[in-house]
Amino acid sequence: MFEGSIVALITPFKDGEVDYEALGNLIEFHVKNGTDAILVCGTTGESPTLTFEEHEQVIEFAVKKAAGRIKVIAGTGGNATHEAIHLTSHARQVGADGALVVVPYYNKPTQKGVYEHFKAVAKEVDIPIIIYNIPSRTCVEISVETMYKLVSECENIVASKESTPNMDRISEIVKKLGNNFSVLSGDDSLTLPMMALGARGVISVANNIMPREVKELTAAALKGDFRKAREIHYYLHDLFKVLFVETNPIPVKTACWMLGMCEKEFRLPLTEMSPENEDKLREVLQKYNLPLKN
Repeated sequence: MFEGSIVALITPFKDGEVDYEALGNLIEFHVKNGTDAILVCGTTGESPTLTFEEHEQVIEFAVKKAAGRIKVIAGTGGNATHEAIHLTSHARQVGADGALVVVPYYNKPTQKGVYEHFKAVAKEVDIPIIIYNIPSRTCVEISVETMYKLVSECENIVASKESTPNMDRISEIVKKLGNNFSVLSGDDSLTLPMMALGARGVISVANNIMPREVKELTAAALKGDFRKAREIHYYLHDLFKVLFVETNPIPVKTACWMLGMCEKEFRLPLTEMSPENEDKLREVLQKYNLPLKN
C-alpha cells in the first residue's frame, strides 16, 4: 500500500537539459529525511515539457539511484491511451514500484472513456497504479462509481491521488472502496482533513522543502494522533499556501533554488516568478530558518 509522505519531486534543469547530478542529490535528500516514496515525472516534475526520451531516462535514473532504499512512483499518464500504456510499460520494465496515471486531459472523455482508458492501462501493464484525479487541470473528474468499477475489475489499481477540495468525495471513496484502497491527498493544505476522513497520506509539493515535517504530519495522522498532526499542519500552513502563489511547480522550484538544490530554470511556457511573489516566498522560507543560499 502506498501511504505516508510521498514527494512530488521537481525535475532540475541546467543549460536546457535535465540536471542528473542535482536530481541524484534530491533523491539522496529524501532517503536521508525518511520520505516514504518519490514521485518523478509528475506535474511538479514538469512532465508536460519533458520529451519521451527524457521522461523514460528520468524514471530509469530514479529507480537506479533509489536502489531499493525508497519507493519510486513514475508519472506515466497521458491524454492518449497508447502513450500512457507505453510509458507505464517502460516504468515497469525499469523497476518502478508504481505508476501515477492521470485522468486524460484536454480531449474531455466521457466516464465510459475514462473507464476504458484506465482498464486498458491496468490490463496491459502489471504494476500498481494510482489514479490521479485533478479536475482543475484535466477538466474531467473520474466519478466514484467509475473508480469503484475499475478497482473491482483491476487488482492493480490500488490508490488514487485526489487533488480536489470536495471532502464529500473523499468520504464516499473511503466508505465505498474500504481499507485496501489508499486515498492520497494531492494538496498539502488538505492532507490533514483528508486523513481525518481516512486518506492514507499525501503526494506532497512541500515535501521538497521540509520533508521531515511533512513525514511527521502523516505519521501522526496514521497513528490517530490528530492533535500532533494539527499542530504540524498549522506550523506548515504558510509554506503550503505560498508554494501555490503561482502555478505549481514555479514556486517550489524557486524555493529549491533558494536552498541551493537546483538551478532556477524552467521550460516555456513556465517562467520565473514575479519579483513580488519571489519576495513573498523568500519571506516565508526565512520564517522557518531554512538555510537559504540564493
